[in-house]
Parts: sequence; C-alpha cells; structure tokens
Amino acid sequence: MIKQVIISGVVFSSILLVGCNGETEVEVLDDSKNVENEEILSSENIFLSELKDEITISIAEQTAIEADSMMLEGNLKELSVSVGFLKDVKVDDTLIQQIVEDSIKKVSETENVTINEEDITIKIEKY
Repeated sequence: MIKQVIISGVVFSSILLVGCNGETEVEVLDDSKNVENEEILSSENIFLSELKDEITISIAEQTAIEADSMMLEGNLKELSVSVGFLKDVKVDDTLIQQIVEDSIKKVSETENVTINEEDITIKIEKY
C-alpha cells in the first residue's frame, strides 16, 4: 500500500512538472498590420456606404418605390447586393437589377475599385 502511494505521488509530481518547464513565451504584436487591416476595412465600408446610397437614390428616382420601404444589404467579399421592398409595389425586377448594376459600375469607378462582373450577386426580395 505504501508502495502504491509513493508511485502515485511520483506520477502525480511528474505530471505537474511537465507543465512547468520554465520556458516563457513572448509574442510581439505588430501594430502596422492592424493599421493596414483597419485601412482596408475603412475603404470597404466607405465603398459599401456609397454603393448603398447610390442604389437607394437611383431606385427612388427611377421607380415609385420610396427609400423608406427599401431594405439594402451588401457584402464586399462576394459583392452580393440584396434589395428588398414591399410585395405590393409594382416594379419590374429587371429594372431593379439594371439600376443596381449601373450603381455598382458608377461607384466602383468613383472609388477606384475593380470588380469582376462574375463576382456580383444581386438578389431582389419582396417582403
């Protein structure tokens, strides 16, 4: 029995000592990478904001849809744009799609952003 207690104590101590090898790990953070990431995010947010404003204004000017009844969402990675409006609004989906495409082209030229047409997804939803 004493032999088992001694063996158990040795095993327990060795387990504890394995985690305490005396080495400390220091990680140096590079703030320049954070600044670059913030600049990229900031330019993406500016682009998306300009795009949402342009789409909202263009749709409101060219259709009978009021800006308050539209719901716009967007994502720059895949450049997916979702336009939603009330079900009872009578408007041609192809007209909305053309307005969104024209708005993307206009804002991307203004903000000097290159976008492939294959990467653009436009969803028109009625709620």
